Amino acid sequence: MRKLFLLAVFFIAVLNVSGQELPLTKEPVFQAGEVLQYKLKYGFITAAEGTLQVLNSDLKFDNQPTYKLVVDARTSGTFDVFYKIRDHYDSYIDKKTLLPYFYQENVREAKYRRQDKARFTQTTKKVVSNRGNFTAPTDQTFDLVSAYYFSRSLDIAKMKVGDTFKLNYFLGEKIHQLEIKYVGKEVVDSKLGKIRCLKFSPSIEPGRIFRKDSNLYLWITDDGNRVPVKAQVEILVGAVTMEIKSADGLKYPLAKEK
Repeated sequence: MRKLFLLAVFFIAVLNVSGQELPLTKEPVFQAGEVLQYKLKYGFITAAEGTLQVLNSDLKFDNQPTYKLVVDARTSGTFDVFYKIRDHYDSYIDKKTLLPYFYQENVREAKYRRQDKARFTQTTKKVVSNRGNFTAPTDQTFDLVSAYYFSRSLDIAKMKVGDTFKLNYFLGEKIHQLEIKYVGKEVVDSKLGKIRCLKFSPSIEPGRIFRKDSNLYLWITDDGNRVPVKAQVEILVGAVTMEIKSADGLKYPLAKEK
């Protein structure tokens, strides 16, 4: 369940196209006070809920002001009875570059417990965590939380249907890479109304959860916010869908279909 939630919420981060880094927009598309809420459904059953928040932080890293990004995920309904999840993630990012300085997670899933921490030093391409020291391939290395917020502020104005991008992020005990393809534009019917969206398809590694031919799709608002509205991934039996429940504190109006 944790892997499905992370895939649905975060795998839109885009770092490279044709070997070149995409530039950021002039200002971040999010602001302190933004709160997004989602529900994760297996078939017609709501299996989990997630909340993403942007907060101003009193902490400084390398003498630079930061945002604190907070993500909470928990199971609900019948799933909460049989396999309770209470996961919490924090990421501190630079207010200008949006690059991460520090990441921590507190994972509580049934009887399983894990607490991981990682310190990012972008200038030396180093990631130091409680699981070891790692060297990154670029000077823009992310955890999954910071990757999501950074990618929302990328300038994707010149992106074309069929373009494939690469994602590099640190998770667990190594730095991973993921390919993402831009599919096109669609209108998604959501709790917030009919929203004009950009559609992406990240690659998936088959295994215990995903089939060899499984597809993951993610729809984000085609406006200044770049907020995920819906995600859907095929698994060995059926499919899991993430849908937005509410969006407060947005910086720009939503791209609602008139």
